[in-house]
Amino acid sequence: MTTICGKRYDEERALYGSCGLLLRGCRFEGPADGESALKESRDITAQECFFDLRYPCWHVDGLRLENCELTPNCRAAMWYTRHAEVTGTRLYGIKAFRECGDVTLSRCDIKSPEFGWFIDGMRMRDCTAESEYFMLRSSGLDFHRVTLHGKYSFQYVENAVLEHCELHTKDALWHSRNVTVRDTLLSGEYLAWFAENLTLEHCTIVGTQPLCYCRNLVLRDCEMIDTDLAFEKSDVQATLTTRVLSIKNPASGSIHVPGVDTLIMDDPAAKGRVICGD
Repeated sequence: MTTICGKRYDEERALYGSCGLLLRGCRFEGPADGESALKESRDITAQECFFDLRYPCWHVDGLRLENCELTPNCRAAMWYTRHAEVTGTRLYGIKAFRECGDVTLSRCDIKSPEFGWFIDGMRMRDCTAESEYFMLRSSGLDFHRVTLHGKYSFQYVENAVLEHCELHTKDALWHSRNVTVRDTLLSGEYLAWFAENLTLEHCTIVGTQPLCYCRNLVLRDCEMIDTDLAFEKSDVQATLTTRVLSIKNPASGSIHVPGVDTLIMDDPAAKGRVICGD
């Protein structure tokens, strides 16, 4: 592996097609405003590097970023890249990851609209994120201790596990399939409409009109706070630990709940049972 320390690059495709580089304290910035610095490279490690130019890591096979910073100018930083590991890094450019596979992120701070689209396999640990359309149409997700603020997150995701997370996000998990969420706060409006095979275990759900139009929805020992018009036209098996403001026309299944302020059953097709009491 070739080691490069403290260099600055601003030209187009500065290190294009490189193989086996260790970059330490390098800066990708400057008046030439070049793009695609490491495009089509292999086995690249960047430690404490600064990225301020567009598209630096497209089509990279084997990428490690350690304690780096990618500024808002670092647009679409990692696309079509596989086998990436990113630790202790600030990811602040729009569309930071797309069409990537086998990605691990830990201790990262993400401020990136449209982050993580069409990903095939991502592990995330101890990260914070601000994003819109976070992880759209991605699969094979394994997230632990992730705090998210945003809108329209996890739409159309498949085969995902989220544990010990905090999701402050509108329209989360719409049209998701085969997702399990454990010990997580889900706060926002219109949670998980049209989800299929969604399981929530020991979660806290906050916000209006959650969990409507779902198929094979399971809740185990979950709290629901300030939730109204829940479960409309859903196929649901639920055990809840708190009262619910209102439940509306569950399509089928059963909901065990300590109490419900308003039960709306005005659709003849709604066959779900609501069983109140401890």
